[in-house]
Amino acid sequence: MSAAEPALNVIQEGERIMRICNSCRYCEGYCAVFPAMEMRRTFAEGDLNYLANLCHNCGECYYACQYAPPHEFAVNVPKLLAELRGRSYQRYAWPSLLAGIFRVNGIAVVVALLVSVLLWSTLASPLPAAGFYDVIPHRAMVEAFGGISIFVLLVFMIGVARFWRGTGGRPIKFHALIRGLKDALTLRYLDGGGGGCAYPNETQSQSRRWFHHATFYGFTLCFASTVTAAFYHYALRLQAPYGYLSAPVILGTCGGIALTAGTIGLLWLRSIRKPETQAAGQTAMDIAFLILLCLAGVTGLLLLVLRQTPLMRALLISHLGIVLALFFTLPYGKFVHGVYRSAALVKYALESREPH
Repeated sequence: MSAAEPALNVIQEGERIMRICNSCRYCEGYCAVFPAMEMRRTFAEGDLNYLANLCHNCGECYYACQYAPPHEFAVNVPKLLAELRGRSYQRYAWPSLLAGIFRVNGIAVVVALLVSVLLWSTLASPLPAAGFYDVIPHRAMVEAFGGISIFVLLVFMIGVARFWRGTGGRPIKFHALIRGLKDALTLRYLDGGGGGCAYPNETQSQSRRWFHHATFYGFTLCFASTVTAAFYHYALRLQAPYGYLSAPVILGTCGGIALTAGTIGLLWLRSIRKPETQAAGQTAMDIAFLILLCLAGVTGLLLLVLRQTPLMRALLISHLGIVLALFFTLPYGKFVHGVYRSAALVKYALESREPH
């Protein structure tokens, strides 16, 4: 069997299931996937990729479906869309040469982590140090993270442009952009129609939504802490480490706690989740990303608490290595689902105002 045949089979299966769902329409109130599906009569690959990234994988439609296995129709929308979603990550990745990282993401994360820690260990001063920049020069940090940030931003911009073209996106209007981003930031469709996700089993719960919020906004607060620290350094001419009541430390502490709690919660939910709606081959990617995020939060908090002890040097090297590995793997791991899902929500906001 050629490599193209499994892909073709997934697309054919996607069209088959979407036609059944389009005839039934029982689940149209659960999320945006089904109203978007109802605007279509045929389902090309671009349509399926759009619907797949619009899905929040809450599982509610699977447990409510009268045609789910063991029915002969074998309708399993969450699993199907998860498989299509994984394929879409590779299809729209840039440069295409690196798309294969998605298939070996768990290994890629480990390699990136080892290389990053080795890099900072090489750059670190062996002499006793009182501050962060005595261990690793500020310029080295700026050049490393500045360069990788520009690369990540470029990859995401090109990836979103490819996704938009590939799914038949039309010119974006302001109202659609605002509504789509609002839906993404509030996780509007991660509530299964009101009662929460059917996750980790058929019982509805809001836990996944809250853990997602903690993870995302914890990450955002950590980013805000970094930006504020840059302002302190360049505008106020103040060097790290900063006081415990300073803005960078307060933001970083709150972000680190939320990030750690959110990722541990999501890892716990995944460990007890029923396997029916999971796509084969994506578990390693999901877990690797969550563990890397969790380690970033934990080492950041430990560095804050132990920054005036002999452990500071080792913790700084470890934390910088984890964060650099995280940045490098962002465009080729689980993080991309948030980027493409946001684009899909903007597209849905646009076409729901202006249907085909």
